[in-house]
Amino acid sequence: MTVTTVLGHAEAVALADEQLASWLKQEGYEEPPPAHRAPAGPNAEPASTAERLRLGERVLLDRDQGPLRGDPGTGRYDRRRLRTPAPHGTQQLTLTVATAADGPTWVRLEAETHSTGSGVRTPCRVPVPELVRSLLPLLDATDGPAAVRSAPRVITADEVDALIDELCDPERRLPTVVASVPVNLPLDSWVEDVVAPLCQQLPGLATTYVLDPGARTGFNVALEYHTVYGGAVRTYLPEVDPASRQDSARHPVLARGRIEEDLRRAAGLLAREPRRLAADQPLPPPLAAVPVLRVPPPQLRQSAEQSAEQTAEEAAEKAAEGAVEPAVERTAPYQGAELAALVHEEQQDRAEQQARADELERVRHTLRLERREHRERGQGREGRDGRDIREGRLRSGARALTGRHCVVPGGGPAAGPHFAAQPTDRRGTPETFSELIARLGEFPLVTFTGDQKVALALDDLQCVGAGWARLAWEGLTALQEYAEAAVRGAAGGDFKQWCERTPEGCHRFPPRKAVRGESRTVFSHTKWKRERMLPVPECVDSSRRAFMGAHLRIGGGRTAPRLHYLDDCSGSGRIYVGYIGLHLTNTRTN
Repeated sequence: MTVTTVLGHAEAVALADEQLASWLKQEGYEEPPPAHRAPAGPNAEPASTAERLRLGERVLLDRDQGPLRGDPGTGRYDRRRLRTPAPHGTQQLTLTVATAADGPTWVRLEAETHSTGSGVRTPCRVPVPELVRSLLPLLDATDGPAAVRSAPRVITADEVDALIDELCDPERRLPTVVASVPVNLPLDSWVEDVVAPLCQQLPGLATTYVLDPGARTGFNVALEYHTVYGGAVRTYLPEVDPASRQDSARHPVLARGRIEEDLRRAAGLLAREPRRLAADQPLPPPLAAVPVLRVPPPQLRQSAEQSAEQTAEEAAEKAAEGAVEPAVERTAPYQGAELAALVHEEQQDRAEQQARADELERVRHTLRLERREHRERGQGREGRDGRDIREGRLRSGARALTGRHCVVPGGGPAAGPHFAAQPTDRRGTPETFSELIARLGEFPLVTFTGDQKVALALDDLQCVGAGWARLAWEGLTALQEYAEAAVRGAAGGDFKQWCERTPEGCHRFPPRKAVRGESRTVFSHTKWKRERMLPVPECVDSSRRAFMGAHLRIGGGRTAPRLHYLDDCSGSGRIYVGYIGLHLTNTRTN
C-alpha cells in the first residue's frame, strides 16, 4: 500500500504507532515502549536512531528513523518492521512514513510471508492486514485527487464527472475499480451481498466505486470505449485514455457470470492486477530516498528470527533478561580492532543491500517507461490505421459516405460517424477465406480464436460455395457494429434482435441466418457438445474453452458452413469467434 495523508509527519507516525500497539495488544503480545523522538526544529537535521525490541517468542519489532538520502535538511523518515510467527514461517509487516521538504507525507505498508524452507509452500497471497483497514480512515489517506477508503463508495449521476476526472488524473497511482449493478436487482442488496465481499482484498491497493443506475448511463456514454454494465466490474489502471479504443484493452473486465459462479475466486482474480501494480510501480521520490533498514550488528540478532537453533550465549542472554519484556537489544562491549571490523562489515552489508534496492527501483522505472512507449506506439498505429481506412473508403466509391451516424435504440450514435463503424476498407469485401483471415484485424471487438486451417479449407470448395467468404465478412461486420453498441449498453438486445432491427446506416445481416443457439439434442449429446467447446482467453473462462452454440449460417446445401461465436460484450467487452468451417455434427449433418 502506498498512499499520502494530510497529516504531518510526526502526527502520522504517532497514529501508526498507536494502531500498531493496539493490534499487538489484541494479539496477546506486549505493547512496545514509546519510540524515542529526537528534537526537530525548522533548522534541525533529523537524527538517525535504530533499535530492536523483542515482544515475545519469535516476535521482533525493529524501529529506525533518520534523514532521507539526498535530503539531509528537513526530509525525514520513520519505519517499523514487525516479525511474527506464522504456521510455516514468519510474517513480516513493514510500515514506512516519509516526508520530503514542502511535500506531502507518504505512508507505505508492505506485508509478506517468509517460509522456513521446510518444504511447505508459502501462500501466494498475503491477506490484507487489519492494520490497513484501521489506518485508512484515520489517516484520511489519498491517492492523488482520490480518497482511499476501506470499502466501496456508491457514485450518483451528479458525481460521474468527478469520477471520470479522477480516472484521467496523471497523479493517480492506484487502480480504480468500478462495479456496475444488474438492471433487475436492487442496488443495496447487490453492494452488500456481492460487491463488498468481492472487494475484501482491495483496501489500500485500489479505490473502489459502485455506479448507481443513474450514474451508469452517464458514465458509459462519456467513456464509450471503457464501459462497464450488467453487473460486471472493471479495473481502470493509471493513465486512462478515454478517446482510445485500443487503450480499453488495458483495463480488465470481470464478468457478472464469473463473479456469481465463485465469489471467493473472483475476489482473488480482481485483486491480481492491483497487487501486481503495487509491486511493480516505482516508488514516489520520498519513499525511494529512504535508506535500507538499520538493525543491530548480525552477531546480536536473535536466532529465532533466522532459525530455530540458539547458541549457548543467546540462550544465556535470554535467561538473564528473564520475564522483563519488551527488551531492547544493546550492543555488547566490543573494543579496538574487533569493533572496527564489525562496524566495517555492517557498513559493507548495508551498502550491498542499498545497491540492490536502488537497482530494483531502476528496473521499475525502466519497465514503466517501456510499457508507456509500447502504448504510445500502439495508439499511434491505431490513429494511422483509422485514417488509412477512412481515406480508403472515401476513395473506393463503393458507398456514399455522408457523415451519417449509425443510430442505435435509445438514441445517439453507435460509434461516431458512419464510416467509423465500418471495417470495410479500400480493398472491398474479401472473395476468399485466405483474404478474410488475413484481414481479421479490421474488427477490433471481434477476436478469432479458432483453427485457421479449417476456415482456409473452405476455399477448396469454391465451386460449391461461391459467396461464402463474402457472407462471412458481412456477418463479422455486423458483429463488430453490434459489439460497439453492446459494450455501451445500447444494443437493445442480443445479436439476433440487432439483425431484426438493424439501426439505420449499419450493415444488415439476414436475421434468418443468425441463430441464437443449438438445439437441446445437440447440447445434451456429449460428443456434439464437445465439438462446440471452442477456444477462449483465460479471462473469459479458466478452462480456456467455452460452449459456442450461437452461430451464423454462411452457406447452405449439403456442406452448410457455419461461424460459431461467443458474445462476451457484457464481460470482457468482445465477441469471440471460435469456428469458421463446415457444419459441425448434429442430427441432420450429411
